[in-house]
Amino acid sequence: MNPQISTDERLARIRLNAFLYFRADWLARLLDIFGSAQEILKQDAQTLAREANLNPSTATNLLKEAFSINPQEEWDKTEKLGGHIYLPEDEEYPQALRNCKEAPVAIYVLGNLPSDEQACVGLVGTRKITPYGRRVATKLAGDLAQAGVVVISGLARGIDSECHAACVRAQKPTVGVIGTGIGRCYPPENRTLEKAILEHGGAILSELPFNKPPNAFHFPRRNRLIAALSQPVVVLEGEIKSGALITAKLALEQGKDVLAVPGPIDSPQSAGPNSLLTQGAGVVTCVADILEYIPQAQRFGLDTRFFEHTAQTPAKPEEELSSREQQVMHVIADGQLSLDQIALAIEADVPEAAELLFNLEVKGFLACENGLYSKNKF
Repeated sequence: MNPQISTDERLARIRLNAFLYFRADWLARLLDIFGSAQEILKQDAQTLAREANLNPSTATNLLKEAFSINPQEEWDKTEKLGGHIYLPEDEEYPQALRNCKEAPVAIYVLGNLPSDEQACVGLVGTRKITPYGRRVATKLAGDLAQAGVVVISGLARGIDSECHAACVRAQKPTVGVIGTGIGRCYPPENRTLEKAILEHGGAILSELPFNKPPNAFHFPRRNRLIAALSQPVVVLEGEIKSGALITAKLALEQGKDVLAVPGPIDSPQSAGPNSLLTQGAGVVTCVADILEYIPQAQRFGLDTRFFEHTAQTPAKPEEELSSREQQVMHVIADGQLSLDQIALAIEADVPEAAELLFNLEVKGFLACENGLYSKNKF
């Protein structure tokens, strides 16, 4: 961290960061006017409004939100989780976010962010994932991870979760940019996945205060960070008016390449990417199509085999599974079973069965659709 930033100034910046209804570039403007966050917080609303040409109600709400949190508690809670709060002046703050038009005043980070030299690709899509979308997400994210690319996504249900899980299966890092504070896990069923991301060298990133809940307007804000960290951004599935399309728009505004996976013309979830393709987005049929858009400066160390359109993911040997995991695979056979049915068949309690099933999903042996588990055919 930058030693030239005093502790008091850090805590004041964390306070300012709590005002979520204000564009981050306006906060930067306030810092230019008053010289420091500490000085901003010494002002009354009337002075802020006059000196910075703000609406008086905006100035009032800014101060109200800023003083609604305890910045030392934010720092302590983040540190207790093993995380950090970084400012743009810190070496650990990603250059890609500094270059963003609305660079966050502060970011909360768990785990290890990729270096500025690492290749990062954004994979985004709908929460209403289809079987086709699940296969595509698993394949593309898994191949990118094995090629040495860091996958950036939003840790939401659907496409995001499938992409992160594929990276965990490959035991490679991935970054979840979330729409809540890092003290929360949303959706709650992704707690195990979040833990696995951190165990495999990835990161969880948020610009929101530690305990902020998943309010709807947080997610479009979050999407600009996914776009900023990624080059290119790939849309896998999503309706015409979906968060994935918002991310694509933000990526284009930031000068990033946008790619899309074509899908069935009768699927609402493929309407978004198909529309992007008609507007000139790059076509993705395999991982090589994505790798072609990674900047040359970030290709060092990538597995060149995946740049070939014939690259295949190595088969998964079932013999490497534990005896308990093999028992689950035997019980499922060629059918579809629920968690309760599997727990009963292997004489396990629900928590043990759930952990086994999660591990098998992460390793790529099982797929879950509508609460029913079956062998992954891809």
